[in-house]
Amino acid sequence: MNISIIGTGYVGLVSGACFAEFGVRVHCVDSDAAKIDALRTGKVPIYEPGLESLVERNVRSGRLTFSCDIHRAVDESLVVFIAVGTPQDPHHGRADISAVMQVAESVAEAMTSYKVIVTKSTVPVGTGAKIRQAVARRLREDIPFSVASNPEFLREGSAIEDFMRPNRIVIGAEDEQSAAILKDLYRPLYLIETPFIVTDLASAELIKYASNAFLAVKVSYINELARLCEKVGADVHAIARGMGLDKRIGGKFLHPGPGFGGSCFPKDTRAIVETAHENALDLRIVGAAIEVNESQCDLMVEKISGACEGLEGKRLSVLGLSFKPETDDVRESASLKIIRAVVARGASVRAYDPVAMPGAQQVIPDLDCGKDEYDAANGADCLVLATEWNQFRNLDLRRLKTVMRQPVLVDLRNVYDPQEIRRLGFRYVCVGR
Repeated sequence: MNISIIGTGYVGLVSGACFAEFGVRVHCVDSDAAKIDALRTGKVPIYEPGLESLVERNVRSGRLTFSCDIHRAVDESLVVFIAVGTPQDPHHGRADISAVMQVAESVAEAMTSYKVIVTKSTVPVGTGAKIRQAVARRLREDIPFSVASNPEFLREGSAIEDFMRPNRIVIGAEDEQSAAILKDLYRPLYLIETPFIVTDLASAELIKYASNAFLAVKVSYINELARLCEKVGADVHAIARGMGLDKRIGGKFLHPGPGFGGSCFPKDTRAIVETAHENALDLRIVGAAIEVNESQCDLMVEKISGACEGLEGKRLSVLGLSFKPETDDVRESASLKIIRAVVARGASVRAYDPVAMPGAQQVIPDLDCGKDEYDAANGADCLVLATEWNQFRNLDLRRLKTVMRQPVLVDLRNVYDPQEIRRLGFRYVCVGR
């Protein structure tokens, strides 16, 4: 089967490389000529473990190609995936689907035979119907086509594993033919007995938002409980473990910290709330999760200020700039929000991250970065552990104590054991313990 994927961002590139690994011929298309030229030479523009070698292997085999020519890609493909960005509208909470609609119109202009047009992008309920109308208007002749939804559930940092061994495949289809084609495309996953959910377009579109909103609620819930634990002298880790062992709840996403960030949870929670408003409903639980998350960074700044006995004139070292480990994505990063806040209150910051420093410096151009974690900590009054990269889980604490001006560690990810750190002579502050 030949397929095309329009958009070579995170979702499009990972999906294209993984489909090619399944033996499918994949045309990846993007309007950014510089990005396409780089991909042709094996330069992957995002950090994702294992992706560069996967792309290189499938380009070499001829199964994965990159182009700016959408007409040729569509003409040679049975299935066309739309995988362009759907950023939050700056004036509203809803997702901006203008790029999706532009691609749909371009696909229509390129069609000469039956196609299955599939949204891989995260889109609001009703987008599939809008795509059908847009394609029908742009077709030059009466060519049959199907519109489908196939939302992605890829976690940054483990996206390839998530694609190859997913929890489920969701297919929203208008007709049996398009559903059968998409199931055939994912045939390799039948071998590992992956559950398939085949439903209508609207339900498939909402499943993605509902899933991310629920996980966001879990994050905000445990962060609120962490606040309560600090008031009553309880340990949030014991609370989370006690809850998580209940199979009705599960332990994932019950990790206290500075709040959720990235490209999905903040945008998708706001979008589903806006969808509800447009339908005269109020999703109060999701709304509360957003409110808790937006206040979480302020609480972390207060923790840092308390540990330092004030921020004015203090030098902070911040370890971790990406919103989570194993990615260079700094969108909605709690770390960057905290850096801006402490600088506004008179502190200076020297930071370090294994891969996200270039992206962070695009957001905060004057951000001072060290060559490693110990260089960043040199002369610091306080070390803030903001993102739990593995290399930060076993720091040489004795070395840190000798290079820092004051032995103060604010652990926003609860990586270290409080008693052990304090035994080494550090003032140690964590979350909910």
